[in-house]
Amino acid sequence: MQTPNHDLKDRLHRYRQIKISVVGRKSGRTISIPVWFVFEGNKLYLLPVQGSDTQWYKNLLRHRKIGISARGAEAEFHTAPVTDPKAVALIVEQFRKKYGAEDVKKYYSRFDVAVMVGVGFTRNQRLGRSGQP
Repeated sequence: MQTPNHDLKDRLHRYRQIKISVVGRKSGRTISIPVWFVFEGNKLYLLPVQGSDTQWYKNLLRHRKIGISARGAEAEFHTAPVTDPKAVALIVEQFRKKYGAEDVKKYYSRFDVAVMVGVGFTRNQRLGRSGQP
């Protein structure tokens, strides 16, 4: 039987878009948004379309947890902003490889930040629906 973590990782390898859920920094409400991503090893990289001006990015600076949903497989993780220009440039290059340079140029307007999500096991992923390990 596959674990929820395995299901999510499998889907991250197969799909081009996921849904993220963040807590609004002013409203406190959960906001869900479809985004592109790059997944390598146990790290998921997100690139805000308007860089540091993107609202979901600003929300993550206040509340560092993020929900990741990939066609039914879901989990919650902690995030880390990526602000080093060289690191951001490497992530942008990975997005260009995955989605094509023209589409990245078309949809993304600022490349000053990115987000790293460590997708190792979390407590919620280790437990099955019944709460059993």
